[in-house]
Amino acid sequence: MIWASGWRLASAVSNAGALGIIGSGSMYPEVLKEHIQKCKAATDKPFGVNVPLLYPNIEQHIELIIQEKISIVFTSAGNPKTWTGLLKQHGITVVHVISSSKFAVKAQEAGCDAVVAEGFEAGGHNGREETTTLILIPAVCNAVSIPVIAAGGIATGRQMLATMILGAEGVQVGSRFVASEEASSHINFKERVIQSTEGDTQLSLKNLTPVRLLKNKFFQDIQAAELNGASPEILRQLLGRGRAKKGMFEGDLQEGELEIGQVSALIKKIMPAADIVQEIWTDFENALQAPLR
Repeated sequence: MIWASGWRLASAVSNAGALGIIGSGSMYPEVLKEHIQKCKAATDKPFGVNVPLLYPNIEQHIELIIQEKISIVFTSAGNPKTWTGLLKQHGITVVHVISSSKFAVKAQEAGCDAVVAEGFEAGGHNGREETTTLILIPAVCNAVSIPVIAAGGIATGRQMLATMILGAEGVQVGSRFVASEEASSHINFKERVIQSTEGDTQLSLKNLTPVRLLKNKFFQDIQAAELNGASPEILRQLLGRGRAKKGMFEGDLQEGELEIGQVSALIKKIMPAADIVQEIWTDFENALQAPLR
């Protein structure tokens, strides 16, 4: 959710009754501070911050989160042992994003309060195992005793119910909110998301950092380089700097990196975040009451 989930989206989701999360991966520390403070002003409900642990300014992000008394942190892309203890010393609930039952066990051993089990369908950076949500959720639930939150390929209430039947206690929804009015992603990107169909995304850059992308010129360039045996260094040069910002925030649909999940094929309109939350909840309740058939 980099370049998409700032204070406007996080506060709107929290005000609607879910837990909004600020995506700090695209933010310098001073920008994160601004978003946290604006989010506090926009909602009196809890909200969280997602922190990629490989972020270069991670120490400043952690210090800032503690200073601002954030109550819940979602960590990802790194070893949860590094910061979980410190965050919990300050009364912060820590949830770690994982892509396998092996890493779920490591997160539990590190003291995490819960895990987000993110399946292969998800957008952005994925695990190399390519385990789908349908397989991952029961596997993780069998491996750990802490709560499991399902993610990857979830945009409807029926999908939420399905993951709960598999053992999850909640869901994390990303891609659906990229196409929200409050998301800071560029309107060009939002429109491209709602126009996408099955097969329009694919996992790429597996030899570097796996990421699911919408197919465009940049994706085709990466794919051609990988088929020609490009080294990680060559892929880094092709990726360059600011490629995700160019695509998702600035709206360059050809040369930019367009991260989104497979579930984009089910997203057909841009809506206010509150309406999305309500639609998912209503669909969930209807599915819960529907007879099996």
